[in-house]
Amino acid sequence: MLRRLLSSLAFLGPAFVASVAYVDPGNVAANLTAGAEYQYRLLWVLALSSLIAVVVQYQSAKLGVVTGESLSALVSRHLVGRRAGRLWRGLYALQAMAMAIATDIAEVIGGALALNLLFGVPLWIGGILVGVVTLLLLEALRRRGEHAFEVVVTGVLGLVAVGFMAGLLWAPPSASMAVRGLVPDFPDGRSVSLSAAMLGATVMPHAIYLHSTLAADRHRPGGRLETPIPQLLHSQRLDVVLALAVAGSVNIAMLLFAASALAGHPATDSIETAHDAIRRAVGAASATVFALGLLVSGLGSALVGTHAGARIMRDLVPWQVHPKVRRAVTIVPAVLLLTLGLHPTTMLVTSQLVLSFGIAFALLPLILLTGSRRVMGEFRDSPAMRVLCAVLVALVVGLNLALIAQSVP
Repeated sequence: MLRRLLSSLAFLGPAFVASVAYVDPGNVAANLTAGAEYQYRLLWVLALSSLIAVVVQYQSAKLGVVTGESLSALVSRHLVGRRAGRLWRGLYALQAMAMAIATDIAEVIGGALALNLLFGVPLWIGGILVGVVTLLLLEALRRRGEHAFEVVVTGVLGLVAVGFMAGLLWAPPSASMAVRGLVPDFPDGRSVSLSAAMLGATVMPHAIYLHSTLAADRHRPGGRLETPIPQLLHSQRLDVVLALAVAGSVNIAMLLFAASALAGHPATDSIETAHDAIRRAVGAASATVFALGLLVSGLGSALVGTHAGARIMRDLVPWQVHPKVRRAVTIVPAVLLLTLGLHPTTMLVTSQLVLSFGIAFALLPLILLTGSRRVMGEFRDSPAMRVLCAVLVALVVGLNLALIAQSVP
């Protein structure tokens, strides 16, 4: 048993990269607002979100391991390829790229806000710095190979965890109240919409696309299968559970911190007001650590989002594009929006709304492909797993549609 566990540890990595998407700046304000307004009563939402994320990300990793290809490449060939024609393939590619661009908008804005809070750097300059650093770092890491990329991004996840969980040292939560918060409860109508935002925004389209890519590149280099698939799938289950446990713990820590320290400070629906509330409630040191966590989160998430966008573009766009151009395509719009002086919180909210449109376009093809015998062979999903995935997809997509309906005047 121990020997099997140790051998599985050597295959860990892809899930830790993908899980950075679950602790991006777009989630910070929602978690802090939930804790500040409802204390521990919406903790169950984050616990449920983490469980859904485990299933979805494992399915993406499974697809990559079994087929040796990415989700976007398989969608291009099986779902929007010869049957649908070039028009539908182009439209699908456009929406997938829009999702990657919307993701990077949130990440770059988060990093720029962190630089502004820490050093007073103007937002547009902070956006340029985050964009340039992301592209340079991604270029350097890709030259060193998949393992170097995984190590650095996993380190980023660790720093994000420290940055956001350190607040619990200043404001320890109530263990008994936290346990009670695991019982599903909606205190009022406002909590329903907030819970929908927390759960519906958990599964990000680019993380679904990217995980299959990471798993295929790591475990099926060049399409070669060097380790039996059952062993790889076992290691991927462990990888996903460990990685999402870390990411879920970070999100839960944000809510616990807010519940303990920010009760009575409901004005935390933007990064700036959340930082100010932390400074007033706990102190400058805690606010600084929070801002540092936000900075690392923005940089790490931008790194992962840009990598995902470049791979989506490579798989779906029919013409050849230079790799550096592919990486810049998703991050340049975010920098340009900041240079226009648009309000950062408004852009964050809008980017999350745009991402809501892309959930179904990633999740539905995923469950269709993992349930296909032609694609997965003997490793296709069991009937029970297909039913579970269909229920989860309906839940996540339904919540995102509800968020869209609420957001459109």
